[in-house]
Amino acid sequence: MRYDFDKVINRLNTASVKWDEVDRIFGDKDLLPLWVADMDFQVPAPVTDALRARVEHGIFGYTERPESYYEAVIGWMERRHQWSVQKEWICHCPGVVPALSYLVQVFTQPGDKVIIQPPVYHPFTSVVADNGREVVHNPLKYEQGRYFMDFEDLRQKMDPSVKLLILCNPHNPGGRVWTKEELTELGNICLENNVMVISDEIHGDLILKGHKHIPFAAISEEFAQNSIICTAPSKTFNMAGMQTSNIIIPNQEYREAFQKMMSTLVLRMTNTFGVVATEAAYRHGDEWLDQLLVYLQGNLDFLTEYIETHIKGIKVIQPEGTYLVWLDCRELGMDTKGLQEFMGKQAKVAVNQGHVFGPGGEQFIRLNMACPRSLIEEGLERIAKAVSSCRSVAN
Repeated sequence: MRYDFDKVINRLNTASVKWDEVDRIFGDKDLLPLWVADMDFQVPAPVTDALRARVEHGIFGYTERPESYYEAVIGWMERRHQWSVQKEWICHCPGVVPALSYLVQVFTQPGDKVIIQPPVYHPFTSVVADNGREVVHNPLKYEQGRYFMDFEDLRQKMDPSVKLLILCNPHNPGGRVWTKEELTELGNICLENNVMVISDEIHGDLILKGHKHIPFAAISEEFAQNSIICTAPSKTFNMAGMQTSNIIIPNQEYREAFQKMMSTLVLRMTNTFGVVATEAAYRHGDEWLDQLLVYLQGNLDFLTEYIETHIKGIKVIQPEGTYLVWLDCRELGMDTKGLQEFMGKQAKVAVNQGHVFGPGGEQFIRLNMACPRSLIEEGLERIAKAVSSCRSVAN
């Protein structure tokens, strides 16, 4: 079937964080929400149909993940990423960010060091620091509008107290889809220094034209035994509210340690509707996702042309994956506070400020393009008008 991604759906008064919490988080209910990684598109029809059938059954007791659930996850990974996953590798967690926090607790001790690569998804910092571990930055290099890993710096940061590296693959907010060569060099450095890789691959299905996602553990058996891969259907199919993720752990010792933590925290049970939605999405969601990726590419092309034509002072960092666009606003000449106030008070758009993603994110913003194109256009028009007004006043 054909899906209509241009359809604008009113999400107000649905307890939506993206829409209903704008006033609380940004201080102004009139801002256009183009921020948190949450799409304004309805899920695939087979997911809705499966949920409707489950609701009509009318009993929602304790729920396990049936054999068919694991078959759906395994089939998806093989079909979309050519990665052969075994059933026993798949562990449950309510979400990827909680999993990252639990993994830090399981595989490190207070005071140990964990490497992250900023500017990067900001919970990477909190799951390390809030657990009493030391955050070590291996900043990405920003060259000619594109991000690269700094392997020389990474080697220098390695010491016996470094226990983990949290990888963002694909990278959020920079949009890089790391190549096999890049991942291989990173993985070898970690192996040489006895550092485990935790790879957040939650955006791994959202790959734009001309690029391919490489699951870190699929590169070699050595990498598989030295890594934990965090996946979920939440970003791919807009199902974050289902609180379902699949933490894939080929290493039996690591897997048993993680599962022990889940048992200790009494988190082994799962959300009834999350199980149904995930299985339906992974079994029947290919057509919807293929159409979504075409639409997202169109949104990116529209956004890029609009900014290049109408908004002087902002540059688009072309994403290779995700539906998040990282915008370089340095030429606007504003500091962090000024840029934040400008976007909120003058442009009237709610976007993620770059400084929260760590060193290198200052004077950047992250914009979510996973919405009907008309909302992208409205947001860009607001920004263009504010930039034009600001320049007029300056002159």
